[in-house]
Amino acid sequence: MKNLNRYIEQTVLRATLVDAEIEQLVAEAKQYEFVGICVPPFWVKKAKREIGDAPIQLVTVVGFPLGYNMTETKVFETELAIKNGADEIDIVWSITAFKAGMNWPKIELAKVAQLCHEHERILKVIIETAYLSDEEIIQACKICAEAGVDYVKTSTGFAPEGAKEKHIKLMRENLPSSVGIKASGGIKTYEQAVKLIQAGADRIGTSSGVQLMEAAQQE
Repeated sequence: MKNLNRYIEQTVLRATLVDAEIEQLVAEAKQYEFVGICVPPFWVKKAKREIGDAPIQLVTVVGFPLGYNMTETKVFETELAIKNGADEIDIVWSITAFKAGMNWPKIELAKVAQLCHEHERILKVIIETAYLSDEEIIQACKICAEAGVDYVKTSTGFAPEGAKEKHIKLMRENLPSSVGIKASGGIKTYEQAVKLIQAGADRIGTSSGVQLMEAAQQE
């Protein structure tokens, strides 16, 4: 597949990662011309320095990985991430409030979307498809779109399951064309990545970007 690199956000969100891994992440992103890298909030400043003026989107996470933080905390996290140099925010929505039947997730996402857009940043929402039925995925997509987010993302990579082709198709069918889809969680092979893109994914979040590119080059 041509231009696979332009879909990939090379990601390192392990609890034990060290600074050398951030340097390696950025070096790989420059080498393969990945669209972006995703790092923990603690490493945003470091990653920003390493990226320099390279055309690489710097992505970080908010409310990660369970999403049940208070909205005020998520807003502050987002403000700090933007201040430190993040271009895109991947926020875990309040699955707990959603499951409780509350309207709060839409209110929360609208607040964070407004904040991101005031600073010309992109907001992606991790709905954690592993914990949702098909009906709940459809409902989640509607909430995200109405809240004004830029992308809906499948997974944190910390849940029992990650991105699935059928969920990407379902999301694409239920999102306006103006809202992108990021597939993430357990994407380890070239075949997987291509199928997810064909199903409608606009971004691929993976810690296996280099392996995917090596496989792509053999095609």
